[in-house]
Order: sequence, then structure tokens, then C-alpha cells
Amino acid sequence: MKKNNRLTQNFYQNLGNLFYAIAAADNHVAPLEIETLKEIIKSEWLEIDPLEDAFGSDAAYQMEFIFDVLHRENNLDTEKCYADFISYKNAQNHLFTKPIKELIIKTANAIASSFAGKNKSELILLARLDIELKKS
Repeated sequence: MKKNNRLTQNFYQNLGNLFYAIAAADNHVAPLEIETLKEIIKSEWLEIDPLEDAFGSDAAYQMEFIFDVLHRENNLDTEKCYADFISYKNAQNHLFTKPIKELIIKTANAIASSFAGKNKSELILLARLDIELKKS
């Protein structure tokens, strides 16, 4: 059975989990971290080739939607958010091309750096993410 290499809403929703985990790693989500995610969605994620994105570029807004839901619920279980992303990544590894992995790292670093630089919690999570994305 041939795997579909197009990015889906579920793909972007799982990225929302990841980026929320990065922002909330220090048990606080700063408004600047939210703004940074929104800016990167507009400037980078919406530019993904429509042939790769099953819904056109608008599906990238699912990252922002999930991030906002988690933030409103004050869901500070960042480890679960991160683990959910890793489970999805492992199940759908074929979607994580080199350019997508690079954009994930770029986005995660921008979020972590946006408010008072990267703290220890964020650095640890970023290192774990980098290691995970370098697998296979």
C-alpha cells in the first residue's frame, strides 16, 4: 500500500501540540511566543508547496488553533503534548522530509527564543526534538 505524502490537518494539529509544548516548557506561555508562532505560520508554513499539503496552505492554521485550545485550557502537560507529537511522527515518518524537519526546528527555536531567550526547560526540549528529528 502506497503511503500518502501529503500533509493533512492531523499533521498540523500534531505540530500545534509540539509548538505548545515548546512554549509552555517553562510552565508559562508568553504573548510574544504566541505572536511568533502566528508570524511563522504566515511567513513560512503557508508557503509549503500545495502539492504537499492535502488541504492547500490553509491547513497550517490548524497549528495555531490547537496551540490556542491548549493555551486556553491551560494544559501545561507539556510532556504529553510532546509525546503525542513524537508518536505521530513515528507513525507518519514519511511526512517528515528534510525541509519539513528544518522548518519544525526553525519554528521551535523561534518560539523558544522569542521571550527572554531560551531557558533550561526549552533548551532540553529543543535538544530532544533535534535528536528525534535526526532519527531515520
